[in-house]
Amino acid sequence: MKLAIQNISKNYGKKQVLNDISFEMENGVYGLLGPNGAGKSTLIRILTGIMDANSGQLMVDGKPRKFNDREYRSKLGYLPQSLDFYPEFSGLDYLRFVAELKGIGGEAAESKIKTLTEQVHLTNDLHRKCINYSGGMKRRLGIAQALLNDPEILILDEPTAGLDPHERIKFRNLISIFSRNRTVLLSTHIVSDIDSIAKKTVMIKDGKVGRMES
Repeated sequence: MKLAIQNISKNYGKKQVLNDISFEMENGVYGLLGPNGAGKSTLIRILTGIMDANSGQLMVDGKPRKFNDREYRSKLGYLPQSLDFYPEFSGLDYLRFVAELKGIGGEAAESKIKTLTEQVHLTNDLHRKCINYSGGMKRRLGIAQALLNDPEILILDEPTAGLDPHERIKFRNLISIFSRNRTVLLSTHIVSDIDSIAKKTVMIKDGKVGRMES
């Protein structure tokens, strides 16, 4: 799948947060690198359909996303910067809840949950309450929920925020595994999160693309 971000701009009132952003992505890991406040999360919210741009568009395999929004969303997996859990939810409850939201039920949901939790090493903790998970466990649960619909596009917003160096390494290894045959956009302000796994890095600062590094 080919994604083309074309001349996307976004204003909040008189403040311009994104200014004419353009780049392209295909299969593999792409890094979106920039300091906090650079506009990364705003761009990700636009790419995930949470908000609209003031101008510009996202092209999906040569077609404007707005004309195929339902199909695009069905192929999208998203890990936001922070995950919210109902206090009474266990890890299993949470994944079943997300599966229902994504239209996956019954044996298909249970099979997918079993496979993904084994891959992210959460099988033994599924019946614990999510609010008692460590930061690393919450991130791994977040990856599992993002992958429930077997997405072709995986978007991760600051996925290693709050993790210690050991957990960050484990998380990068998971992303490398899950990026096969997928387009992955990983937003971060930490260079080491992407320097060994990204095929290309998009540098963003003050709402503008600075340069792209392969």
